[in-house]
Amino acid sequence: MRVPLSWLREYVDLPATETGRDVQAKLVDGGLEVETVEQLGQGLKGPLVVGKVLTIEELEGFKKPIRFCTVDVGQANGTGEPQEIVCGARNFAVGDKVVVVLPGAVLPGDFAIAARKTYGRTSHGMICSSDELGMGPDTTGGIIVLPPEHEVGTDAITLLELVDEVLDIAVTANRGDCLSMRGVARETAIAYGLPLRDPALLDVPAPNSYGYPVKVADPIGCDRFTARTVTGLDPEARSPVWLQRRLQKAGMRPISLAVDITNYVMIELGQPLHAYDRTLVDGPIGVRRAEPGELLTTLDGTKRKLDAADLVITDSRGPIGLAGVMGGANTEIADSVTDPGTGEVKGTTEVVIEAAHFDAVAIARTARRHKLTSEASKRFERGVDPQAASAAAQRTVDLLVLLAGGTAEAGVTEIVSPSAPRTISMRADHPDRVAGIEYGRETVVRRLQEVGCDAYGQDELVVTVPSWRPDLTEPNDLAEEVIRLEGYANLPSTLPKPPAGRGLTERQRLHRRVGRALAGAGFTEAPSYPFVAESVFDQLGLDKDDANRSVVKLVNPLSDEEPALRTTLLPGLLATLRRNDGRGNHDLALFETGLVFHPSANPGVAARLPVDRRPTDEEIAALNAVLPVQPRHVGAVIAGAREQAGWWGKGRPADWADAIEAARTVAREAGLELAVEQGQYGPWHPGRCAELYVFVEGVKTLAGYAGELHPRVVKAFGLPARSCAMELDLDVVERAGEGTVQAPSISTFPVATQDVALVVDAGVPAAAVENALSAGAGELLESIRLFDVYSGEQVGEGKKSLAYALRFRAADRTLTVEEATAARDAAVARAAEATGAVLRGA
Repeated sequence: MRVPLSWLREYVDLPATETGRDVQAKLVDGGLEVETVEQLGQGLKGPLVVGKVLTIEELEGFKKPIRFCTVDVGQANGTGEPQEIVCGARNFAVGDKVVVVLPGAVLPGDFAIAARKTYGRTSHGMICSSDELGMGPDTTGGIIVLPPEHEVGTDAITLLELVDEVLDIAVTANRGDCLSMRGVARETAIAYGLPLRDPALLDVPAPNSYGYPVKVADPIGCDRFTARTVTGLDPEARSPVWLQRRLQKAGMRPISLAVDITNYVMIELGQPLHAYDRTLVDGPIGVRRAEPGELLTTLDGTKRKLDAADLVITDSRGPIGLAGVMGGANTEIADSVTDPGTGEVKGTTEVVIEAAHFDAVAIARTARRHKLTSEASKRFERGVDPQAASAAAQRTVDLLVLLAGGTAEAGVTEIVSPSAPRTISMRADHPDRVAGIEYGRETVVRRLQEVGCDAYGQDELVVTVPSWRPDLTEPNDLAEEVIRLEGYANLPSTLPKPPAGRGLTERQRLHRRVGRALAGAGFTEAPSYPFVAESVFDQLGLDKDDANRSVVKLVNPLSDEEPALRTTLLPGLLATLRRNDGRGNHDLALFETGLVFHPSANPGVAARLPVDRRPTDEEIAALNAVLPVQPRHVGAVIAGAREQAGWWGKGRPADWADAIEAARTVAREAGLELAVEQGQYGPWHPGRCAELYVFVEGVKTLAGYAGELHPRVVKAFGLPARSCAMELDLDVVERAGEGTVQAPSISTFPVATQDVALVVDAGVPAAAVENALSAGAGELLESIRLFDVYSGEQVGEGKKSLAYALRFRAADRTLTVEEATAARDAAVARAAEATGAVLRGA
C-alpha cells in the first residue's frame, strides 16, 4: 500500500515539521511494516511552468519526426517572449497546455536543462512527459497535455504535486483495513494521539424501492450489495490533475474519469467498486454461483471458463463480471470517441455503481483459480468493511456529479443480509497476563476504543468489534492490539523459566547410544529427506506384493516426482552414497536413524486439535489412530575400502560381514546379540544376505537385513561395485532389549579356552552351528568366536570345517580342565544333534 504523505494529511492534522521518516517510525512502533519512504521530486529544481503551444513547425530530413515549437510561458522566462523548443513527441497540438522546463532547471536524476543546438535549431528548454518528471504510471506515453483552464506561467511543480513523500507499507494478510487511506490514517491518528477525520462519515440516503433492480441468489457469498445510478455524464470530462496525481502516487494508472473515481474511492475507503455502462446492462443485476462451463471475457480481454464455485455478477444474458475480482468486457465503461463527421464526442453517459461485500474465502479461491489477482481481490480476501459500502457508493456518486457533470438518480438499492455485531468476552487483565506487564483496565479500554471497539464491564469486558477489523476474533487478538499500541519496545525483557527437566527417556538414550556407537565404528551420519518416488521400489527389486510398496502419499508434496513418504531408509542412503562417490570420495561408511512411514490400518482424516487447551487423551488417541505407523529404523551403507592400505598392510575392501557387524554394533547398545541366518530379500544379493533376528518376549522376531547389495540394485542406483548395506527396526530392537545396559562384572578367576573344529555340510550356516554350541555349553560359556573356515580335500567334497574358540569362566572359582572339557563336549554333542556336525579328525 503506497500512502502519499500529502494525502494522509487530509485526514490527520500532522505537525508541519513531521517528515515521512517520522511517520514511518511511528507506524512501525504501532505494528505496521513500512518498508520504504520514497522521496518524490528529490533534486527537482525549477523553473517548471505551464505553457501554451503557439506554433508547430515540422522539420524534414531526419530519421524520426521532429517538431520545432514556440510556446507561451508568460513571464517565467523573464522576457514574456515565446520560448523556442525542439520536441519529438506528437501527441499535442497548437493551443494545448503543456508542461515546460526552462534552462537552469534540474529534473529528477540530476538532469540539468540548458539551451542547446539540436536538429539545426536551438532548443531553449523542453516540453515534458510524465516519465521525465518521475510522475509514475501513465497511459499517454507522451507529452503531458493539461486541461485548458490552467493559466500560462503557473508553477507546474505545485500544480502537479511533484514534491511529496510516499510511504510503502507491506500490509499483512490480517490487516485488510490498512489497504486504504482511511485505515492508515486511523493508525496514524492513534500513533500521534490526534483526531481522525473519517472520510466514510457521509450523509447517505436511505434505500428505496425504485433503485436499480438487484437479485442476490447467494447471500452467504454476498451479504451486502449497494447500487447507485448516475446519468448525464459528460463523455469529454477528464480526470483533474489532482485526481490523476493521487492515483499515480498510489501506484495506479489514470484511465478514464469514471474508472479513476472508482479507483480513487477504493484507495480512500478500502471498498472496491465497479462501474457498469447502464446502456450495456440487460435487465436486473444478479449475484450467484457460476454454472459449470460458463464463459466470461474479463476486462483484460481474456476469455475464462468459469467454475461452479466462482461467484459472478450477472444480467439477463449471463455473467458480466467475476465478483470481487474483475468486471466483464461486455459492460465496460466506453472511452470517449469523437465522430469525424460531426465532431460529436460519444462515450458512456450513464453508469450503475456497484459497492458490494463478498465472502473473503470465495474471492481468494476464485482469484487463485483463474490466476487473476486484482486490487479488488487483494482487499476482499483480506477483509473489507461491510459498513463502508453505502458510503463508498455515495462518495463515488458525489465525485461523478462534481467532476463529470452527472445527475444522481434518487433510486438507492441496498440488499443486506441480517447480521449482529461481533462481541468478544475478555478478562480486563488478560493483556496484562499475556504481556507480563500491568496495564490496568483503563488503559485496556482506552486502547480498544482507539481501534474502534466498544468495551463494557469491569473485571469481565464485553468488547464489540468494529466492522473494519474482521481479524479480531478472540481475546488474544484484543490483547495484541493493546500491547502493540502501548509499544512492543516497552515490554520487559524476561527470560522464561522452564520447569526442571527429567532427563532423556530410555528410548532417547538408546537412539543416542546407537548414533555414537556407529560414529565410533567409523560411520558418518547422513540424514536424508523422507520423500521418495514409487519407482524407487522397482530399483530396489522389491516384489510386487511387498509391504514396503504400500506408501503414504502427500496431498501437497514438495516435488511431484517424490510424492510418497519412505518405507525404508535405503533410498536416501544410497542416493547419498552415489553423490559422494561421484565427487571422488570412494571409501564410504554412512548411517542414518530416522522414521519410516506405513499406512495406518484405519485410514481417515485427522481432526484439528485445539490450541487454547491441552487436548484430551481421547482426542490424542483419535489423532494417533489415523496417523501413519512410524517406526524408527537405523540403516548403514558401506563401499570402497573398509581398512586403508599403508605401511601396516594392504588393507581390505568392505564386504557383507562389515554390514552385519554394523547391525551387531547397534544391537549391542540395546544389550542384545543378534541371531544371524541366511536370507533373501529385495535389494540384497541372494547369496550374501543375512536375516537378523531378536527375541521379543520369547518370540523370534525379524528385525532387519544386512549384506551385500544385489548387482542389479548397484547398477540401478549407480553405486560402486560390491556396495553393502544393513537396515534394522530400532523399535523392535528396543522392545527386545532389557532396558538400561548393565556393565559386565569383572571376574577375578582365569578363563579356560577350548578350541573345537567341526565338519558340517557346506550348506549349513555357521550361525546355526554357533547357536547350537552356545545352547549346549551352558552357563559357563563366556563367549564363542568363529576363527577359521576351511573347505577342501581334507574334509571331503560338499563339506566345510568351522573352527570355534570357546571361552569358559565361573564367577566363583577356577574351572578345572575336566569341567571345561565337559562343557565343550556338551556343546559339541548339541551341535552334532542340531546340525549333524562331526569333530574334525575324529
